[in-house]
Amino acid sequence: RNRYPMKYGLIFLLLAVCVLCFTLYNMDVSDHKSSTITPINAITPLRPSEPASVCSFHSASPENVKEVNLLKESIAWPETPSVPPGFSLNDTSDPAHSTFTILPRRGGGSWHVGDQLEVLIKVSDFRGRPRKSGGDLLYARLQNRAVFAGVAGKVFDHRNGSYTAVFSLLWEGDAKVEVTLVHPGEAVTVLERLTKEQPDRIYFESIFRSGSIKESTECNVCLKAPKQKLCNYTDLDTGEPWFCYKPKKLNCDTRMTHSKGGFRQRIKPVEEQLFKSGVNMKVSIPGSGPSNISILPELKGKICLTICSTGPAGYYYQGVWRTLDGTTVRQFNNATAISQCLKGKALHLYGDSTIRQWFEYLTSTTPDLKMFDLKSPKQTGPFMALDFKNNILVTFRCHGAPIRFGNLLISQMRYIASELKGLVGGTNTVVVIGIWSHFSTFPVEVYIRRLLSIRTAVRQLLTRHPGTLVIIRTANPKALSLYETLTNSDWFSIQRDKILRAIFKGMNVKLVDAWEMCLAHHLPHSLHPQPPIIKNMIDVVLSHTCPLGESSKGAISQKKERKEKQVRTS
Repeated sequence: RNRYPMKYGLIFLLLAVCVLCFTLYNMDVSDHKSSTITPINAITPLRPSEPASVCSFHSASPENVKEVNLLKESIAWPETPSVPPGFSLNDTSDPAHSTFTILPRRGGGSWHVGDQLEVLIKVSDFRGRPRKSGGDLLYARLQNRAVFAGVAGKVFDHRNGSYTAVFSLLWEGDAKVEVTLVHPGEAVTVLERLTKEQPDRIYFESIFRSGSIKESTECNVCLKAPKQKLCNYTDLDTGEPWFCYKPKKLNCDTRMTHSKGGFRQRIKPVEEQLFKSGVNMKVSIPGSGPSNISILPELKGKICLTICSTGPAGYYYQGVWRTLDGTTVRQFNNATAISQCLKGKALHLYGDSTIRQWFEYLTSTTPDLKMFDLKSPKQTGPFMALDFKNNILVTFRCHGAPIRFGNLLISQMRYIASELKGLVGGTNTVVVIGIWSHFSTFPVEVYIRRLLSIRTAVRQLLTRHPGTLVIIRTANPKALSLYETLTNSDWFSIQRDKILRAIFKGMNVKLVDAWEMCLAHHLPHSLHPQPPIIKNMIDVVLSHTCPLGESSKGAISQKKERKEKQVRTS
């Protein structure tokens, strides 16, 4: 009776063994078809419901989703006109047919220091017809070239073709209104579409090398390919994503360099007409009447409106930047003054070429600050300068990918957040961060994610070493060509500038408002501002490093010591 169950059990066991052998055989054949053996669980097969890409330009950690959405809402731009295939340039904003008008002083009478000046801007198209929609990008500033004075105005979009520019009146004498059309609304429409459709229009590449074999592949924040075709270089410390296509012969560990690969320009020829220098891109708008006013001294007992939170960050007078946040900006006009301020301090500069420009300024104007040769490329760094006599250390390191530098060694490419986590801070340590320009072509989520990781590292640094001084440099306007506009338009920079300010708001950090310092100055806009502007920026940095009160206390203390010494001697 027990023979038959045993017989069927043996049959089932034999069948199971056959199935197992067949499976193992197929796995072995599959392995031999590949030149490399894939470890178990190294690759997760794509499910049919998954997209082809294994990364995203829009990813955010769950705990940051709410903040990311709020930040995106804060930079929402007014609705801009559509750009249909057969649109005509004649129907778009034309600075030559647009005008601005200085409105009478509220309450009547003459203008005084402390007042606010309002200017009405009306935009028309190339046929002279008033525009009915908003979304144009406009700049406004008040200037007095005779005394090298200037202040940026704030522009408000009424979304019907008219705008109001508001200026704080900060000096006595003449002031001239200047209004500039940076982009018509249709150009903003194209720029916004480019980011949505072509977030990878700037691409990067890496060189892989092993022995005599050398390969180059494309890299980016996100690449559209299955996982098994990608090298995943997502940073384990910060979570910053980065991918390269796998080389054909070499493995992912042989990656040697990072560099900008190129630019894919996919814009219709008719759309290029929206980005014409001297026609509709950074062109002055004329006044319909007088563009000058005279400003009288401040009325006695009047509360100056310029110190309100809605006012400007500062202004120029006699070519010197004066902040309105209570900081007294001192003048460091020679090497001795700079050296005395930095004496016994370590100044660490992190960021892009606009921060490298500060390193170059300090080393060129302070002879005792000698470059230590690290055999680094001139564009990428890292750099170090030492002043042994005054015990000063100044360093520069560029931020991590995406950065459009050439041939940056992977061994020298670091994320700012990672650097800050390993930094020993203190009262004699100054950290400067400037990161914005190289993120322009990507969706804002990429920039937000980077700044959030930096903010976390800054908070941790200030917790470990509360005396550390952290200074943030904002974005700045630049000269625009077609290429520069599609990759780094001021419209992109404005958004990132607002995001940076919002993310670091309320933290114990200082701000160098490069945006207003460039916008208020009479010199042309440039990615790398000209020396007079850089000098003012460095003066702000050094004024935060060596506040006037701190210097005065030191002087009083030294005077007291000398007096006591004289008494003892006598």
